[in-house]
Amino acid sequence: MAGPTAPTTIAREIHEIDVADEMRDSFMPYALSVTTARAIPDVRDGLKPVQRRILYVMDDLGLRPGTPFRKSAGVVGEVMGKYHPHGDGAIYEAMVRMGQNFAMSVPLVEPKGNFGSLDDPPAAYRYTEARLSPAAMTMVTGIDENTVDLVPNFDGERTEPACLPALLPNLLVNGASGIAVGMATNMAPHNLSEICSVLRLVLRQRRPKPTIAELMAHVPGPDFPAGGVVIVDDGLAEAYETGRGTVRIRAKAHIEPLTARRDGIVVTELPYMVGPERVQAKIRELVASGRLEGVAAVNDLSDRNHGLRLLIETKPGVNAHAVLESLWSLTPIEDTFGINNVALVDGVPRQLGLLALCEHYIAHRLDVIVRRTQYRLDRATEREHILAGLLVALDNIDAVIAIIRGAENVAAARAELMTRLDLTEIQANHILDMQLRRLTALETQRLRDELADVREAIDGYRKILASDARRRTIVERELDELVEQFAVPRRTQISHRDEMASSALAVGEGSAEGTLDLERDINGDERTSLVTLSTSGLLGRRHEEDPLNAKPGRHDVLLATATASDFDVVHLVTDRGRVLRTEVRSVPEMLRGSRGAPVREMFSLARGEQPVALFGHAGAPIALVTRTGVAKRLDAGSLASVRSGNTVISLGDGDRVVAAFDAPDGSELALVSTTGHVLRFGADALTVRGHGAAGVAGIKLRADSTVVAAGSVSFGAVVVLVTDEGAVKVTEISDIPSRGRGTAGSPTVKLAGFETQVAYGWVGLNRQVAAIVAPHDDIGSPDPVPQRPDLSPTRRNGPAKHIAERILALGEYRF
Repeated sequence: MAGPTAPTTIAREIHEIDVADEMRDSFMPYALSVTTARAIPDVRDGLKPVQRRILYVMDDLGLRPGTPFRKSAGVVGEVMGKYHPHGDGAIYEAMVRMGQNFAMSVPLVEPKGNFGSLDDPPAAYRYTEARLSPAAMTMVTGIDENTVDLVPNFDGERTEPACLPALLPNLLVNGASGIAVGMATNMAPHNLSEICSVLRLVLRQRRPKPTIAELMAHVPGPDFPAGGVVIVDDGLAEAYETGRGTVRIRAKAHIEPLTARRDGIVVTELPYMVGPERVQAKIRELVASGRLEGVAAVNDLSDRNHGLRLLIETKPGVNAHAVLESLWSLTPIEDTFGINNVALVDGVPRQLGLLALCEHYIAHRLDVIVRRTQYRLDRATEREHILAGLLVALDNIDAVIAIIRGAENVAAARAELMTRLDLTEIQANHILDMQLRRLTALETQRLRDELADVREAIDGYRKILASDARRRTIVERELDELVEQFAVPRRTQISHRDEMASSALAVGEGSAEGTLDLERDINGDERTSLVTLSTSGLLGRRHEEDPLNAKPGRHDVLLATATASDFDVVHLVTDRGRVLRTEVRSVPEMLRGSRGAPVREMFSLARGEQPVALFGHAGAPIALVTRTGVAKRLDAGSLASVRSGNTVISLGDGDRVVAAFDAPDGSELALVSTTGHVLRFGADALTVRGHGAAGVAGIKLRADSTVVAAGSVSFGAVVVLVTDEGAVKVTEISDIPSRGRGTAGSPTVKLAGFETQVAYGWVGLNRQVAAIVAPHDDIGSPDPVPQRPDLSPTRRNGPAKHIAERILALGEYRF
């Protein structure tokens, strides 16, 4: 059996339509509808249509402050059935957002029930209740006085306001967000007091117009309901000028000691619309993937009494400040808010700066005052007309009574009154409706007083309509009343980028010992710290005015120090030739007897890699000397510009950096080898090179010998040599002749038969060491120096290292 045949005719008629025409006729109306009727707020009241309809319906239903709450489902049904046929979900979501104090600076809906949180959705609308907040009443007050246009609703059976009178500058205070077709809006919330202050400025200063700097003197930045820290830079000024830009928001956090070796990072305020569960999930993800080290646990300790408290516990011995720096860059506790001020102006979406937003709000309020005043003037004029007629009737009460009694009907009485007393029809009707009690003398006087008050009000209304200055004064007075009723202190801290450097660590009230105090630094009181690096690899800092509480270990003395402000950067040079950079304020303080934190816990070091030097401000050139005798002089700018973790000298296989030190022009260097030879030569013999260049031969070494020490020398410097068996020799630098770079140097010590090499050397300006050591050949050690050769590694390295550390401790490097 044959299958069905294919149709030969698809359609009776085929009309070819150009795609561009179809897109214009179909897509463009849809895009326009989404933009103007859903997603983009009106510049006058700062509301989207659904928000405006919710407030209008709640006001119409009498859900005002002081009245009982009503089920949210009833409000949603009224809005959807009469004004907004777009689905109950969108309506309820909009109403919930207007009632969330973490989303709105000034909530417009007063909620009852679960309206959700940053991490959890609200309960269904059949469970929650709502009514208008006191601030919302300022949005609708005056709507019955012809202050705004009323337009037909979607089915033409009712009318709704095209915008609300909006005494509250809602768009500037609460911001807005929405996504339309081909455009979007994202406006930041601000502090009500600051916005009213800048509106007063714009009201008064019309020529010339205020500059962005003048506006920002009143509005330094957004004020988010959740608080946090806004880092202000040039991007914010650009956003306020053009309506488009970005601003960084950081959480407020401080560090509290949990135990003697463990700290906790306590977050008390998060960036706008960032919830604690989102932060916790991101931290756990980073820890699991190995991208965030040093975090032991993260717990949400928030409650109703204390608010947000997110505790991030660090591992023992870990620098909490370094962990916090990682959290800034890797987690949502630092976020970027993209400002895109797009609003409808006369139904057309436009991108607006701060000044334009203020001008549009002021123009709207001036228009509301004109229409409201005209409405009140019309009502007062009508009342004056009626009162004047009633008083005419009272003055001629006998004639009025005779006319009414003699008339056949009401129409005849009305006509006779209009003719004989020269009254209008409206006046005649009110006289006919007048109660007999109005004939008393007291009621007559009340009518006369009311007429005087009405005529005084009419005179005031006409003056307002005739004077733009009076209208602006009214706007300013209403703003003052608004601030007095609803203003709250600023919740978001403003910090400028140049003051914050790269961190916005904020300290809460009553912060515990060990908390990094940046608030004082932000206010301009920049503190100076002494950063220390010990021979055991501990890096710490203390402020110069603080008492010294560090407790040095038996063999732990300072290897290097650097003085810098808390916002400066210090550089560590390791024996692998790498530079590690960290900010001073990220270095742990030496508190409660601490000597700092291990460098390994602050930086990622290779197995066996050790720091050899510490530098603060970039100044003089720096010399680097390696174990194989290679030397290099590096310009200070290269050290500051090289990326942290990169190398500044190329090393051969097995070669290591022995020393790194300042080597200014005109100075001299001394290099010490394991054979006891010391080479002294001028620093100018080493050409200053960049970080990518290799070194040159510094000292000529014998077979199997290496460099054990190097340093910059001047008058009064000494060279201290310690053999592998603990013998010490101190030589004045003036006793060592100066030779050319690349030579073998001069012998300074004669090794005994059981001594094989110089195990440790030290070069520096230290008269105290020379005075103590010079009269003797040996300064001793805790254990007697062996009388017979004992070349085991422990005995060979132990006494030499200990004696060297004692030499350093006796000199200028000590805790």
